[in-house]
Amino acid sequence: MEIKVIEVAPEKRKAKPQDETQLGFGKIFTDHFFTMTWSSDQGWHGGAVEPYRPLQLDPTAMCLHYGQEIFEGMKAYRGENGGVFLFRPAENIQRMNNSAERLCMPRIDEKLFMDALAKLLAVDTDWIPRTEGSSLYIRPTMIATEHALGVHPANEYLFFIIMSPVGAYYAEGFSPTKIFVTEDYIRSAPGGIGYCKAAGNYAASLYAGEIAKKMGYTQVLWLDAIERKYVEEVGTSNIFFIIDNELITPPLSGSILPGVTRNSVLQLAKSWGIRVSERRLSMDEIIKAIDNGKLQEAFASGTAAVVSPVGWIYYRNREYTIAGGKIGGVTNRLYHDILNIQYGKKDDPFGWRVKILA
Repeated sequence: MEIKVIEVAPEKRKAKPQDETQLGFGKIFTDHFFTMTWSSDQGWHGGAVEPYRPLQLDPTAMCLHYGQEIFEGMKAYRGENGGVFLFRPAENIQRMNNSAERLCMPRIDEKLFMDALAKLLAVDTDWIPRTEGSSLYIRPTMIATEHALGVHPANEYLFFIIMSPVGAYYAEGFSPTKIFVTEDYIRSAPGGIGYCKAAGNYAASLYAGEIAKKMGYTQVLWLDAIERKYVEEVGTSNIFFIIDNELITPPLSGSILPGVTRNSVLQLAKSWGIRVSERRLSMDEIIKAIDNGKLQEAFASGTAAVVSPVGWIYYRNREYTIAGGKIGGVTNRLYHDILNIQYGKKDDPFGWRVKILA
């Protein structure tokens, strides 16, 4: 597919942020975005990099009624030599296609996806921050746009990519966060779409998230849907605990997101000789490990925050402190090693870093 490029006139472009230390997350968007459409009779067509603008949807667009909406989260990093890098983009593309398949949406060819990213980044290169710790967040999204009512897979879709210069995801930055364990609400259940990056999963998390926020906690730690005792995810991230020198994270059983950063953490830890387990981990085991001093560290992982240390956990009307409320050594090393690979400051023995612009 030929991708058209329609650029905003220089005099109409947005002013760039003056202070990159105050970017926040998801508040500012670049001058351009990528769009293309799919129909059952033409497949994907009409790919274009064009000026950022509001979308026009019919009130009966099926994404508004039946939830066919998926997305991904990626980042572009500006290296010390001016090069622009992506981190494991093939895994994000594959995960989006897995989400698409589960929600009866069309897959996207990996080469076409990467071509679209390269052209969009080339046009908006100046939006990639230069400040250490900042990056350009990339949000590929697909929605059902067919004008119809009635529950069935849509025959028309829109795929678009928007980009946003960002700093730290959490207000705390790389500092220990506080998480709230809920037994009253669940994020996903076996056989559902928990492993997809689908909009509905995030809508389902909002109510418990507001409860946690009102109690002074940053995120919710979700438990399994059946027994409400085994940890699954924390907020928008995967969760890890280090107990008695063993790095433990829940297995990919279909109800949690297969995080790209999660997989990177596991590979890095194994390469360092750390004992790693993907197994079910109950709250009883966690609390016992805290009480007997064997829980050494806890952290979350995800594209937005990379690695986020957990310093406190609230469970059954009691707050527990982890690692003295400080950042653990393994957590700190993982965070900085992954960042250094992403920014091209460190050797990449795994082949994760992809240079997309010179």
